[in-house]
Amino acid sequence: MELSYWELKNWFTNVEYTIVGSGIVGLHAALRLRERFPESKILVLEKGMLPQGASTKNAGFACFGSISEIMEDLKTHTEEDVVELIEKRWQGLQLLRKRLGDDIIDFRPYGGYELFLKGDEFGFNECISKIPFINEVLKPLFKAEVFTKEIDRFGFENIQEYLIFNPFEAQIDTGNMMQELLRKAVAANILILNQQTVTSFTDAGNHVEVVLNDFSFKSKKLLFATNGFANTLTNGAVKPARAQVLITAPIPNLDIRGTFHLDRGYYYFRNISDRILLGGGRNLDFETEKTTEFGQTKIVQNRLEDLLKNVILPNQDFHIAHRWSGVMGIGNSKKPVVSQLSDNVFCGVRLGGMGVAIGSLIGTELADLI
Repeated sequence: MELSYWELKNWFTNVEYTIVGSGIVGLHAALRLRERFPESKILVLEKGMLPQGASTKNAGFACFGSISEIMEDLKTHTEEDVVELIEKRWQGLQLLRKRLGDDIIDFRPYGGYELFLKGDEFGFNECISKIPFINEVLKPLFKAEVFTKEIDRFGFENIQEYLIFNPFEAQIDTGNMMQELLRKAVAANILILNQQTVTSFTDAGNHVEVVLNDFSFKSKKLLFATNGFANTLTNGAVKPARAQVLITAPIPNLDIRGTFHLDRGYYYFRNISDRILLGGGRNLDFETEKTTEFGQTKIVQNRLEDLLKNVILPNQDFHIAHRWSGVMGIGNSKKPVVSQLSDNVFCGVRLGGMGVAIGSLIGTELADLI
């Protein structure tokens, strides 16, 4: 990389904080650092043309969590850990709304619903029976009943009679959120360089040597906010998980409003105005979906279309307008990894598919490690 004196001076000299990743976590970390260190030089490096991974590719769920997902978490985490994670989601969502504003992110508190397929009688009965217990666990946090059962009023087919409703769920416009975060970062004199991949780094004690292909520069601190791409950084504590998504063309007189989960959260859909966005299905082929490669597979796409045709939009004509994928960061624990890796290197990763809800908080916690 051949750089001029001006380029070196303005972008790569006296860099105090370098953040790798310009997604939700990275930009919130940058904004928090700017609050704490008003005069510092903050540089954000992004390997994609746009924030790569999940920040601009997610479904735009507030992602509070469905009852079956909470029950699954209780099998592998303590009750205290599960409640703490839900509290972090709730706090993170409030921080996001406060920082960006509900109008800008198109925050719509339609509530969230969980569907249970006809064949999932056991899961349905188990979740219905656990509503009082889960509500009791969450009452100190929400001061209200979180989950209730409701008759399906949306015209779904091949599902159990009742849906489980959560009034605290909401949906946002992911694109608006990320554009506003980028705008705020630029306005705060945070430098953002796209299509820059950090190939290696060395903590030299009083600074970090950051290598971008054939070019290197010095930064006092280095912060990684690379989520699903943080496997080697965390010695395998973070695994990539690809999520495949599709969206329909506009559907006349669509009467579906809200965010919806089914099959323990492995499938999720919502309306975007008069379209349906539907994603998920990695449980059909976990090994193939443990990848940082973007793309679609027939097994997942066929299942998504089958759900649209036979469950979500029965007896309606629809056309698929677009398909895409994103990469999440998951692990054996749902707890995000916010840690110091060496004297001057830090990371905030493993958001477990909860980036919209928790990303602002994890970015803030990451910046506050310094």
